[in-house]
Amino acid sequence: MGAAIAAGLWTATDPPALLGGRHRGTGQIVFPNPQGAAGDDFDAMPLHRTGTLWSFTVQRFAPKSPPYAGPESFEPFAVGYVELADQIIVESRLDTTDFAALRIGMAVEFTLVPFGDRVTFAFRPRLEVRP
Repeated sequence: MGAAIAAGLWTATDPPALLGGRHRGTGQIVFPNPQGAAGDDFDAMPLHRTGTLWSFTVQRFAPKSPPYAGPESFEPFAVGYVELADQIIVESRLDTTDFAALRIGMAVEFTLVPFGDRVTFAFRPRLEVRP
């Protein structure tokens, strides 16, 4: 995969996780972790890699350009809000083409996906492990 869509969005660990920030005074967790002077009061922290799909929608038509090159390169995609328990709700692409299988409350997990010649983050439905 290519370079990250933006610096500082996820950890360099294996496996990676979103990189949030915890406010030193209030304990409030934010994403993304503030950078520069805005980040002086925040400590970087990895966010949970798994969460619950809180809400979602499917983008079925091409948004205005940029960043899309045109209708010939557009494919529908899902985007949603993912609740990372006891931390925060983040907006994210959903890495699936089985839109009918998406359900509010379903378990999802963090992943990295190609975005043109770059890499971005997404959450995908989490497969349940059965004994």
